[in-house]
Amino acid sequence: MRGTFFLGNRQFEVREMELPPLGPEDILIRNKVCGVCGTDVHIYHGEPGSAEVTPPVVLGHEYAGVVEAVGEAVTAFRAGDKVTVDPNIYCGVCRYCRDGKKQMCENMAAIGVNRNGGFAEYSLVPASQAYLLKPQVPLETGAMAEPLACCIHGIDLAGIRPGDAVLVIGGGAIGLLMVQLARLSGAAHAVLSEPVAMRRQVGLQLGATAAFDPLAGDALKQFEQCTGQRGADVVIECVGNTAATSQAFDCAAKGASIVLFSVPQVDATFDLPLFQVFQKELTVKGSFVNPNTHSRAVALINSNLICVEPLITHRFELHQVEQAIHAQMGGDSIKVLVYAGQ
Repeated sequence: MRGTFFLGNRQFEVREMELPPLGPEDILIRNKVCGVCGTDVHIYHGEPGSAEVTPPVVLGHEYAGVVEAVGEAVTAFRAGDKVTVDPNIYCGVCRYCRDGKKQMCENMAAIGVNRNGGFAEYSLVPASQAYLLKPQVPLETGAMAEPLACCIHGIDLAGIRPGDAVLVIGGGAIGLLMVQLARLSGAAHAVLSEPVAMRRQVGLQLGATAAFDPLAGDALKQFEQCTGQRGADVVIECVGNTAATSQAFDCAAKGASIVLFSVPQVDATFDLPLFQVFQKELTVKGSFVNPNTHSRAVALINSNLICVEPLITHRFELHQVEQAIHAQMGGDSIKVLVYAGQ
């Protein structure tokens, strides 16, 4: 079986690989579809993932496939089941795990980050990390469960109330999932700020109540024109640069919540507008991975309440992982997928 190994220093190599023996609580997955995440891009450039990366390793943590075999103690799955994988494995014993903050686990491991993952023909994972997809769910959709689960955690932190006006900054895959979740949470306005026209159009197709180009004029004025309201009750920033962060503070209404969801560069900094935080009584939160939200993501996918197909713009084969990562970095992409097997 083949896997595309990340070697470090922006290098990949397709290799024959052997999986460890199937343990009693493991499942063997025939990988089918794996998304390219912004985290993969950061790892490619030598930056950290959700866990420490030690090459050589098979990346790919947003994936779905078909169960090939199950360990003798596994009862929840059988060969032929469609599954998606929650990549994050927590130790359960550090102070954060025991305090109910397992996303801060001091000993986190992650499939597709520091354990071989989805950019291979097969993967061996603990059955506890797999979630059952309905037979009619396309595997392309199932591969989006992990980013959707991360978005759900961000939405939980945002605290959207029915009737709120929400601004989503950034129309990549994450931002477009956030738009859909904001509407499902009861937002009266879910406005997308995105400079690329194609992404704005997809946002409107997926339920954004309005979309504007932040480079075309004052973002706050454009938001007010879209909603009749001066400032957003909730701002969700999904870009990861200082211009987007600045826009988040400028467009936040008094009493608003700002969720800085994006993965910035490790050394990125931002001059906090302290008077705005004081005068507006702003709440500012970060959001990290997907604690206890993967099952909810799968429930939304299995119920056909989230639309994924318009997000997929590029498709690559297993030997083209590096090209896929470069495509994900481009402005003409939304979500890039790698097909791991037939």
